[in-house]
Amino acid sequence: MTSETDDNMICVGSLSGAYGVQGEVRLKSFCAEPSDIADYNPLSDASGSRQFAVTLIRPIKGGYAARVSGVATKEDADALRGTDLFALRDQLPNLPDDEFYHADLIGLEVLDAGGAVLGRVKSVQNHGAGDLLELHGPAFKNTVLLPFTKEAVPTVDLAGGRIIADPPEGLI
Repeated sequence: MTSETDDNMICVGSLSGAYGVQGEVRLKSFCAEPSDIADYNPLSDASGSRQFAVTLIRPIKGGYAARVSGVATKEDADALRGTDLFALRDQLPNLPDDEFYHADLIGLEVLDAGGAVLGRVKSVQNHGAGDLLELHGPAFKNTVLLPFTKEAVPTVDLAGGRIIADPPEGLI
């Protein structure tokens, strides 16, 4: 979800190749309710040059088996491996005050509670145990993964372009 696309586009899923030999694809949804991805049709690739109508067929491990317009064979499906799927921001629901689209967090400046700059959000990752903000900046030898929890990130100020963080002891 770290694509440098238009602010009007939000990455809602990705295709990871063929599922079977009948032209179905493996689709991973990034939506809070995974099946909602089909409600945002048509979806497009990162450049916006290709559009896809997605129909979910059935849940499978790690996502869905799906049909995608223009895909009729296993080879067509495999050719789309790694394609991120984007929806227009106005197609998506408005979020409560304490929820954010990952795309809105990328690039925000991260400050500690005292106002010292820690770095910027490079990406938002989730490896199954919750969201992590990948921070990078001149103060870090390597990137730092900050848990995106109320305790570690008490304030997100989208309008101000900043995040106030209280990192766990020893993280930074």
